[in-house]
Amino acid sequence: MKFLHLYYDIMNLYGEYANICAMERILTKSGIECQTDRLSIGDNAKLSEYDFIYVGSGTEKNQKVVLEDFRKYAVTLKAYIDRGGVILMTGNSFEMLGDKITDANGTEFEGIGITDFSVKEQNKKRTTSDAIFKADFTDRKLVGFINKCSEIYGIDTTLFDVLMGLGNKTDDDREGLRINNLFGTHLTGPILIKNPYFLEYIANLVVGGKAKINTKYLGFEKSGYEVTLSELIRRKSAT
Repeated sequence: MKFLHLYYDIMNLYGEYANICAMERILTKSGIECQTDRLSIGDNAKLSEYDFIYVGSGTEKNQKVVLEDFRKYAVTLKAYIDRGGVILMTGNSFEMLGDKITDANGTEFEGIGITDFSVKEQNKKRTTSDAIFKADFTDRKLVGFINKCSEIYGIDTTLFDVLMGLGNKTDDDREGLRINNLFGTHLTGPILIKNPYFLEYIANLVVGGKAKINTKYLGFEKSGYEVTLSELIRRKSAT
């Protein structure tokens, strides 16, 4: 299996590199060899070669720098998504997939146009929250943390329902983006460390039934998940 960690050196907030480490580990524990290419601005990845692509979160400044380079992948990325390739984009990286991003000063930046949502940054005001989400592809809730300064408008194919925390925009009960096997979310943690059942789900998509995923080693991770979930539920009930 070949993985691509794209913009590993500039979209690297919140220890999100651990998402790719989690994917490497679960496949290795399952007896599957995997190789990760870590590429950045100026490199030219052939996306079709990869079984899994990951892009992490960056500062608002770094996001705009990356966006200029990311546009070169618009056509091949759409083809990758259309054929069911597995992609995880966390933090503000998935915001680049839309039509435009308007920064806090009112400057507009053209997105790569995979779909037609828009992003507006909120006067450099950040909003943060612990989060509990649910999804239609698992009976396990998802947990993590949101830290963002953007409002997103016009996403029809959202990823999660919000039980606690922040949605794509103010008072929104939906969060993230899903198109086929592309998953975009502001949920950090890192998400695949905090949510071992989601890690299993993604790993099974990647291998496509060609191998059995070993989850026996995830005992501590699953125990930690249960503690986090129960504490967040208790906190939610107390408010």
